[in-house]
Amino acid sequence: MRMMKNQKLKMQKRKQKKTKKKIKIQKQEMELVNTQKPIWTKKPDEVTNEEYAEFYKSISNDWEDHLAVKHFSVEGQLEFSGLLFCPKRAPFDMFDNNKQKNHIKLYVRRVFIMDNCEELMPNYLSFVKGVVDSEDLPLNISRETLQQSKILRVINKNLVKKTLEMFNEISENEENYQKFYEAFSKPIKLGIHEDVKNKSKLAELLRYYSTTSGSEWTSLKEYVERMAETQESIFYITAETKALAENSPFLESLKKRNLEVLYMTDPIDEHAVQQLKEYDGKKLVNVTKEGLDLGLDEEEKKTFEEQKAKFENLCKKMKEVLGDKVEDVLVTQALVDSPATLVTTEYGWSANMQRIMKAQVLRDASMSSFMVGKKKMEINPEHVIMQSLEKKFSADASDRTIKDLIWLLYETAALTSGFSLDDPVTFATRIHKLIKLGLSIDAEDEEEEEEEVGDEQMPALDDFDQGAMEEVD
Repeated sequence: MRMMKNQKLKMQKRKQKKTKKKIKIQKQEMELVNTQKPIWTKKPDEVTNEEYAEFYKSISNDWEDHLAVKHFSVEGQLEFSGLLFCPKRAPFDMFDNNKQKNHIKLYVRRVFIMDNCEELMPNYLSFVKGVVDSEDLPLNISRETLQQSKILRVINKNLVKKTLEMFNEISENEENYQKFYEAFSKPIKLGIHEDVKNKSKLAELLRYYSTTSGSEWTSLKEYVERMAETQESIFYITAETKALAENSPFLESLKKRNLEVLYMTDPIDEHAVQQLKEYDGKKLVNVTKEGLDLGLDEEEKKTFEEQKAKFENLCKKMKEVLGDKVEDVLVTQALVDSPATLVTTEYGWSANMQRIMKAQVLRDASMSSFMVGKKKMEINPEHVIMQSLEKKFSADASDRTIKDLIWLLYETAALTSGFSLDDPVTFATRIHKLIKLGLSIDAEDEEEEEEEVGDEQMPALDDFDQGAMEEVD
């Protein structure tokens, strides 16, 4: 029996050996080629400046290195990390609205989602390049979903905050900040106009020349630190160039009282200041507008009232002659060396703003006429010309030369105040008259020319002798 069982077992083993098949199994071994982590997932200490520069050039197509970089990660209810770069120079098409802006590249959990996510950064910061990697957005997110995403709005707020921190870090180095401000001052000022929430932070980045800063820029913070305790406002003047601002008659009294005035020569300054309005509780005041408070003491106020009474009749005569060219003629203490100036109303356009708006090709004429408003003429009671004119008027109110002198004062005041003349030909004719008087040219030789000009356009100077000319001089 045992023999039989052994034989059966041997037979079964033989059968099992015959039924077994050999199967070839192919194994694929995967080799990890990209062992490098994304640069924004590393710690800032682990990344070199060369690596930052190489990455910046790869995402911006810039051939120069970046000026500054902000490497950050945010943790909390939302988690995201990123890199922000500030270029050294402004792109030539920075304000071209027809060109698609290359904003911030969006990643979700290291997966590339979008090359140009406009919702991540406001338009005035479009020159900032970088990458943002979110842990909370879904991978299959669409552009329509992005626009309605609360997560994206929170990321946007944090990116603006980090960008402003980067700008403040640049300002710690004077040389680097000068390069930055020369390239990107316009977007910063545009941001004050557009981004109301961050206008106070953006105001810290502003730099201006002033009456006391010389060839160096000054910030609003430094201006306030230099202010006297009695000074309650920040004074500024807008002009086309720094040279025009320095020689403006509006600065005469302020310089005499050692009050610092900021020079705003960029056309966008007008828009930025209208939105900013104040800094550190100090109101920004345009010295070319009416109502300039110089902080007169009691004695100065008494003298001023006496001068107003003395020149009251002459002011009425000047208003009568100038008609609707000016809203009023007033005595002022804001002048020292100039006989007269033209000021605008507090809430209307300044002379510089009117010049800017006239240059707009697609301007709205009806809006311009509404905002221009009326001009007011302010005269200097201590100037020899105004004193001589007042004596001449008091002696003979019907003197025919007074009308022409008033027009000359108005037109020269308009030019020095930054306005353009409506009728430069008539102004030139009046100047030519004075030149002839100075050269003692006989008026009879020019009778025909005078008749062509007419009494209404050019009042005659028949009774204006050489002595009167010297008196005006």
